[in-house]
Amino acid sequence: MMLRPGRARGYVLLACAWLLVVLSGLVWSFDYDRARVLQLAQSRYGSPAVQAVEAWFDLMERGPAASEPETLRVVNDFWNTRVQGSTDQAVWGQEDYWATPLESLGKRAGDCEDYVIGKYFSLIRLGVAPEKLRFVYVRARIGGIGSQESIAHMVLGYYPTPNAEPLVLDNLVGTILPASQRRDLTPVFSFNAQGIYAGGQTTSVDRISRWRDLLTRMQQEGFQP
Repeated sequence: MMLRPGRARGYVLLACAWLLVVLSGLVWSFDYDRARVLQLAQSRYGSPAVQAVEAWFDLMERGPAASEPETLRVVNDFWNTRVQGSTDQAVWGQEDYWATPLESLGKRAGDCEDYVIGKYFSLIRLGVAPEKLRFVYVRARIGGIGSQESIAHMVLGYYPTPNAEPLVLDNLVGTILPASQRRDLTPVFSFNAQGIYAGGQTTSVDRISRWRDLLTRMQQEGFQP
């Protein structure tokens, strides 16, 4: 059966609208199979990992704090104290590996990306809108004022409104500060589930293969990111 052009366009628009609804649901939610995740924690890493993951679930399931800034602080403190800073080479034997939250809590160690991943999904579960959060690649100056030495680093940026100055959640500096007060950081680009932001332009986050791989492994562990 052939459709008239007007009706065909209507079906296309309806299909696109439905796809947007589905994608929106995927972006806005973060759920998990608690029993499956805990079983994997036990089999892979043992009882200490189970206790760490249970503490994480308890944090998320008791709901957000009285205010969004307080929710940020609680989540930032949880991940900064539960995971010890290390390198992917030391933890995973690879130069660059994005660990799932289960893997980070199981190993109790991770690098900057792993902290950001844990904080990002925790905050989404606690009701922070995903568009307020971005993974931000930066150059971090080390060695104090006047030092020219810097390292590649990642932080989590929180934007209370689209054009607001972001707050920076970091594992190097435990206090959450506005970006203007983190003069040791030079942003390179940022991204979230909605896209990659660089030079005033937005492109698809699917270009970041490690992001796609991370989501696939989380789904295999019992998460629904």
